[in-house]
Amino acid sequence: MRMIDAHHHVWDLAVRDQDWITGPELAPLRRDFSLADLAPEAAAAGVSASVLVQTVTVAEETPELLRLAAGSTLVAGVVGWTDLTDPAVAERLAELRELPGGHALVGVRHQVQSEPDPRWLLRPDVLRGLRAVAAAGLVHDLVVLPHQLPAAVDAARAVPDLVFVLDHLGKPPVATGVLEPWATDLRALAALPNTAAKLSGLVTEADLAHWTSADLRPYARLALEHFGAERLMFGSDWPVCTLAADYGRVVATARELTDDLGPMERAAVFGGTAARVYGLAPLTPRPSAV
Repeated sequence: MRMIDAHHHVWDLAVRDQDWITGPELAPLRRDFSLADLAPEAAAAGVSASVLVQTVTVAEETPELLRLAAGSTLVAGVVGWTDLTDPAVAERLAELRELPGGHALVGVRHQVQSEPDPRWLLRPDVLRGLRAVAAAGLVHDLVVLPHQLPAAVDAARAVPDLVFVLDHLGKPPVATGVLEPWATDLRALAALPNTAAKLSGLVTEADLAHWTSADLRPYARLALEHFGAERLMFGSDWPVCTLAADYGRVVATARELTDDLGPMERAAVFGGTAARVYGLAPLTPRPSAV
């Protein structure tokens, strides 16, 4: 089975600022990152397909990502953005699917982590938007902070026809080694059958300069225990991960964190789960593309 990176980004600062890149700690990210940069690193790690994920809440970004997917031998799916509070969200999603590369749209995401209201996901207009995402046959990626996990649980209960994919395991406090209340809330989310999670983003929740796989293992172990390999998928979170590790080390660490799994379980985490959850179609080679 092909190896799939279920979570990465690209951006071109000449096209659009990434206004979340602020402060000295994030300064290394303040440059362009392209598919051409990622392709050789992914190939060296054995990754043959990927899911490209939005970074900003700007409507123009998703059509750009879809165009990239249309010309790529790497990108098999796109998680884009649309305004979930828009009464016409169903029409907006249909329009995205009609664009070049629209067939690659597999899900949508909103930066819930930036919302001051910890119960934002439960607003009536948001729930209406989430139901439209479900009706469109798409997935919803959750990018939340630990204190927002209870609302994510309630939203997943409220929209049982929608698959919710938890990005970065909900950003647990790896640097502190603290598990609770994150672990309890993760268990509650995993108990719902319409949820999955990404083994991604942990290296940047750890001590960026001094982390080890042992720091990450308690969080990965809990995710494997409660989601199981059939609902857990590997994601690099490139290029954000480069704050703590290069692409190859991120892949190697994910393999180390899953070293007690059998061959079928490892195949699920490193490809099968993402292919099934996102409904990824086989890629058609294009020799001149990346």
